[in-house]
Amino acid sequence: MRNIFVTGIGTGVGKTVVSAVLVEALKADYWKPVQTGMEFGTDSERVRKLTSNYQSVFHPERYCFKAPVAPHASAKEENTSIDFESINLPETNNTLIIEGAGGLLVPLNEKYFMIDLITRFNAEAVLVVQNYLGSINHTLLSIEAMKSRNINILGIVVSGTENKSSEEIILEYSKLKLLGRIQREGTITPTVINKYTAQFSSI
Repeated sequence: MRNIFVTGIGTGVGKTVVSAVLVEALKADYWKPVQTGMEFGTDSERVRKLTSNYQSVFHPERYCFKAPVAPHASAKEENTSIDFESINLPETNNTLIIEGAGGLLVPLNEKYFMIDLITRFNAEAVLVVQNYLGSINHTLLSIEAMKSRNINILGIVVSGTENKSSEEIILEYSKLKLLGRIQREGTITPTVINKYTAQFSSI
């Protein structure tokens, strides 16, 4: 049994698609501990629709909030707060893909951040990177934050357009492995997800 936490250098970089690919490639379970923006549906629902194997179990979120903002703010809008100690791993004997919300330093409450869940679960991390102006800085800062907490980073997944120059600097400086690439796709379907699974079957 392994716990693999999918995080990203920001919001909207492709964590959910990468999570779906990993779930399908490893026939793993899926869990999103904290979901915001529920008015647009949940990431658990999206990943379930994008995968086709019969082994994966989709575990319920610990917290779900309507507003599509950071978890601490979304909770506050509903006159509540997130109890960090209450976020416990679901019971499973399978590999578990855990998807974070936003980036590593997204606040859960006044004390804890998303990165603290990775250390709480003693999880391995996969960092999803998208190339844009400023992404080198965001990527290296994310890596430094995880290394400072002794998090085992399995490697990087590049989502979207390739930029060899940026990627070479990131990989050379960080000494991390490039696990694979997810190209920009018009429509994400189970067929598209299956197209990428071979890259990650031996992660």
